[in-house]
Amino acid sequence: MDLRWLNDFLAVAETGNFTKAAEQRNSSQAAFSRRLQALEAWVGKPLIDRSFYPTRLTPEGEQFRAYATEIARNLTDARAEISGGGATKADHIRIAIPYALATTRLPTWWAEWTDGQKLTCSLMLGNIHDLGAALVAGEVDVAICFYGAQEPMFLDMARFDKVQIETDRLRPWAAKTLVASGQLQFPGTPRRPVPLLRYSRGIYFARLVDAIIDAAPTPLASTRVMESDMADVLREMAIAGHGVAWLPDSGITPAAADALTPLGGDGWGMDISIVAYCDRTNRRAAVHRLWSGLKQAEPANLHPVRKPAIKKKPDKR
Repeated sequence: MDLRWLNDFLAVAETGNFTKAAEQRNSSQAAFSRRLQALEAWVGKPLIDRSFYPTRLTPEGEQFRAYATEIARNLTDARAEISGGGATKADHIRIAIPYALATTRLPTWWAEWTDGQKLTCSLMLGNIHDLGAALVAGEVDVAICFYGAQEPMFLDMARFDKVQIETDRLRPWAAKTLVASGQLQFPGTPRRPVPLLRYSRGIYFARLVDAIIDAAPTPLASTRVMESDMADVLREMAIAGHGVAWLPDSGITPAAADALTPLGGDGWGMDISIVAYCDRTNRRAAVHRLWSGLKQAEPANLHPVRKPAIKKKPDKR
């Protein structure tokens, strides 16, 4: 049995698409399909139901997926334990987290979460889709990300547990100097549109911002200045006076707070959660210790995330 077969299988289970899975695995589709067929021959049962689109697993495939995830996780742990310079499986946690949270919130969180515990961690940084995919594939133990009520994470909650860590807010920010100069009028007019610093299409925050704008109390007149995958890049561009960026409050550093001001009031923002996900089948002691601490520390008084009000369309009857 070739260990590549397991990762190929998990890629298909994650994406539901042979072409995307083959690209993710840097393989030609023909070679990729041959390896999956070899895996099915080795198991002795069809694992993938090819009569549906998106592709889905057979009942035997779903059963095998749990074993494949555990095997892949154990192999990664073994490699980390042997070559990780002292970080052992017993005390090491693999965490997937957006760059913005890793640089602004994780230092404080980690001190709180590991108080009195001998835990170490390694980080995977990426966008929310990649972090979720890594969790599904068993490449990380815990995924921490933003969660918006209008754009939920499509994870199987029978398999994954979720803990809310904090409540955040996504809203528009601009340089104080730009606002004071009178060059910026929010939400803009056709003659003086707002210069927007936008998230790249497909990025999770891009969909949240679109939902905010669609539900806003007045139309937004804007022109796109730049796009980026990263909130930190948009924040620095906003500080430099290049336009308006929707940013989470958690990403507003002290320096940014001195330079930026929020715009538009409540109607132009959205409450979002910062949540952690963990596979319920992950039985590693270190993960269990960390997760138990997160569950106990989950704030009971966090207010529920508010959805933006949906504008009613005029009745044309």
